[in-house]
Amino acid sequence: MLITHDTRCALDLVVDLVNTAPEGDEADTLPDVATLDDFARNHDLSDVGVLSEFDLSAVRKIRGRFAAVFAAHDARTAAGLINELVAAAGTTPRLTDHDGYDWHVHYFAPGASVADHIAADCGMALAFFVVAGEQERLRRCEAPDCRRAFVDLSRNRSRRYCDSRTCGNRLHVAAYRARRKEAAG
Repeated sequence: MLITHDTRCALDLVVDLVNTAPEGDEADTLPDVATLDDFARNHDLSDVGVLSEFDLSAVRKIRGRFAAVFAAHDARTAAGLINELVAAAGTTPRLTDHDGYDWHVHYFAPGASVADHIAADCGMALAFFVVAGEQERLRRCEAPDCRRAFVDLSRNRSRRYCDSRTCGNRLHVAAYRARRKEAAG
């Protein structure tokens, strides 16, 4: 599956957005407009004006809908959720070359809100996975104490953890220690 630069950026954005949602007793890591502004800037979102509480509320709403895409158990469910997100955003595909990037497609209308921008571009990035029959690559971490979203871009679709250095390593070390303890008996 070919993943272009703009699709990869949209995938990184949607994963980071979904992972800002509070899990269990964790706090929301998108608590205010200033944090949303930083988030938009860190993800190089173009055409984003002055953000407001309305924008924050709208982004949190689509964040929940994107989380549902990652939780979808089948392509039909994921497709329905993505279709709703993209349709509500009022997509207007257009070719653009800006900020030193070669030609690529933006799916949001000029002047769109930050929520519509994210819904359109990220929705289309996720749509490509459903169309390619790769919806199962949209995953949640399998570590028992972590449910972070990630996109499995491994060649053999074998990634199980959001980060192999943290969640994966922690579980492997715990399993190793349990085996050693059992062997020492």
